[in-house]
Amino acid sequence: MSEEKKSTYKGFTEARAKANKKYMAKFTEIKIRMLPEERDVLKAHIERTGESANAFLHRAITETMERDKTKQE
Repeated sequence: MSEEKKSTYKGFTEARAKANKKYMAKFTEIKIRMLPEERDVLKAHIERTGESANAFLHRAITETMERDKTKQE
């Protein structure tokens, strides 16, 4: 019978909390409001793309800004 590996996970440590806080300090949050039905449609679309919601929204914003920039030139 093989030996079971024991987890080395020590739980959420003070060092992990500090590292998370330092990482998150690099970012800012943007909130949007939408109707629940719109959110459902958006969520379904994002799931079909296989991206995270953050990655999809970042790409959508970037591509729209590029398209708008091209129109203005």
